[in-house]
Amino acid sequence: MRKRFLAATLCLAATATGCGATVESSRDAKSSSSVTLTNCGRRVTYDKVPERVVTNDVGITELMFALGLEDRMAGFAMPDEKGDLRGVPWKDGYDKVKWLSKDQLTKENVLDARADLVFAGWNYGFREDGGFTPEALAKLGIPSYILTESCHNGRSKSSRGIMPPLDALYTDLTNLGRLFGVEKRAAALIDDFRRQIAQVRAEAPREAGRPSVFLYDSGRDAPFTSGRYAAPEQIITEAGGVNVMHDLADSWAMVGWETVVQRDPEVIVICDYGDVGAEQKKEFLLSYAPLRNVSAVKHRRIVSLDYADLVESPRNPSAIARLGAYLRTVPADR
Repeated sequence: MRKRFLAATLCLAATATGCGATVESSRDAKSSSSVTLTNCGRRVTYDKVPERVVTNDVGITELMFALGLEDRMAGFAMPDEKGDLRGVPWKDGYDKVKWLSKDQLTKENVLDARADLVFAGWNYGFREDGGFTPEALAKLGIPSYILTESCHNGRSKSSRGIMPPLDALYTDLTNLGRLFGVEKRAAALIDDFRRQIAQVRAEAPREAGRPSVFLYDSGRDAPFTSGRYAAPEQIITEAGGVNVMHDLADSWAMVGWETVVQRDPEVIVICDYGDVGAEQKKEFLLSYAPLRNVSAVKHRRIVSLDYADLVESPRNPSAIARLGAYLRTVPADR
């Protein structure tokens, strides 16, 4: 998403579908055989292979592209604040598929696109307040698939996440592979991701030497961050760090600055997106008086990753590699 992505790293992330790879064709769209999947703990049956999928947000859209399924898509919704798309390995997908909205999906643009499947997530398109829910779409005869990272977990009305984040990524790739008849493609992608992550894990410090890490998404009065069910949890862990908010049984949530100060992270990772960019966020963190004695601020150990790196997406393994390289620069005698 940003120009700083190295072409080789991007190629690794797309091994199963890009950079000259050969993959199997997706199932005949006219096939009448139904497929039953488990999605967010519920068994869901899809009567046919979708031909006009509509997606919401960058990570979800790129899951489809990484599986080579752009020919099954009718469009996507995504704010253009989510980054520069010119350098991504799935640029051909973005060139081929219609950008329906630079906000988020609505019933109107889904109907206009004649969608036969909506792939979105809670707070990644699906929302109770606007009435854009799988139940509302079902009444219109449109099936849905919910991003596993975003599944409601019952701890509260808004808490999300039912499994470790990388398991959520692999679950969705496996399910999409079954639904679209590209199981081999999905399996190859998962195997490649596991291999990339294992290489980083092998170079990570042992438990006692792992730096503590706080993920800063946004917020000045109170920070928005990642608990143990959002992608940053395992991105940080596999890269060789410890998420200071691991005990937060949610995906993305608000916490208090006093908690951050108390837990004294040695590294802060900024989620780079939106009108307030990474440099502005960094300036705020370095100048915010309550944080002045926090180790990461005192030693200016602040690094940024893009939004698409830090939500469930095929960019997660590349993000783990880049964060791992940074964490290995943190002095062991800190």
